[in-house]
Amino acid sequence: MRVDLFDFDLPPERIALRPASPRDSARLMLVAGDAPIADGVVRDLPALLRKGDVLVFNDTRVIPAQLEGIRGQAKVGATLHKRLGLRQWQAFLRNAKRVRDGDRIDFGAGVTAIAGSRDEDGGVTLSFEGDEPVELLLERAGRMPLPPYIASKRPTDERDRADYQTMFAQKDGAVAAPTAALHFTPELMEGLAKAGVATETLTLHVGAGTFLPVKADDTDDHRMHAEWGRIDAATADRLNAARAGGGRLIAVGTTSLRLLESAAGEDGVIRPFEDETRIFITPGYRFRAVDGLMTNFHLPKSTLFMLVSALMGRDRMQAAYAHAISQGYRFYSYGDSSLLLPQG
Repeated sequence: MRVDLFDFDLPPERIALRPASPRDSARLMLVAGDAPIADGVVRDLPALLRKGDVLVFNDTRVIPAQLEGIRGQAKVGATLHKRLGLRQWQAFLRNAKRVRDGDRIDFGAGVTAIAGSRDEDGGVTLSFEGDEPVELLLERAGRMPLPPYIASKRPTDERDRADYQTMFAQKDGAVAAPTAALHFTPELMEGLAKAGVATETLTLHVGAGTFLPVKADDTDDHRMHAEWGRIDAATADRLNAARAGGGRLIAVGTTSLRLLESAAGEDGVIRPFEDETRIFITPGYRFRAVDGLMTNFHLPKSTLFMLVSALMGRDRMQAAYAHAISQGYRFYSYGDSSLLLPQG
């Protein structure tokens, strides 16, 4: 499909630079089947779901994966996006032409790394020196990797260390937050439990590739970056049982959705999964595991807007986004949310 079919005009002032406070006060747009679009807030969620439904969260934790360093006299920026080993990470480099295989980059605070070979995705292998865990090095020298559309408008600050982390964050490894889950609070979780809505977690370490633009003119020519995910056997069994009992599986975020779909067979059964996935979902895809999606509002011509268009229909999502823009919804990572239910 032509990538320009997924374009739309977004006024710059619709891009949120800070999250709503409290988190569950963010607005929520409901798009359910063929019903008219409805406007509410995230704390309405218990009333919008059914007893027996399951919300599936991503428990990945964002690491301070952006580094600023020097190679010789040249300034070099690095965004880590995939762990390769105990002390090795794949990274996208800014000013990468000034870095060669074997060069040492000094990131300050006693953090140095040796640049290695380039991969097919354009990344560079960084081998961190010393004996300390890389996570400790990043806590000293790294910054939270805010998306470019926020970082270009204001500097990252200490608030972002909390704001850009979900309440479910447990497993270090993401360089982007699963932002749909940023809206949840303990109070909202209590309300969902009282309504009989179950919750499960899986792990998908979101990579920096999620922010890269689609440069191809046709979706067939776009290559997704790999991301590592895991669903254990017990979780898969509970999800399958809930669905067999009539409950709907509602992915909280496109990251949860993509991992569930990666783990599901043609029969719709979710199986244990521990591997990389490059799943790319565009209109025409047959969904096997999920019955709905809660997600923020995405970039024009992005793989994520293609995904929601596959779930709900391209015309439906173009109309929904036009509604969101006209009604003043806040877009992207720190913005408002939507609940997408294909069958209502």
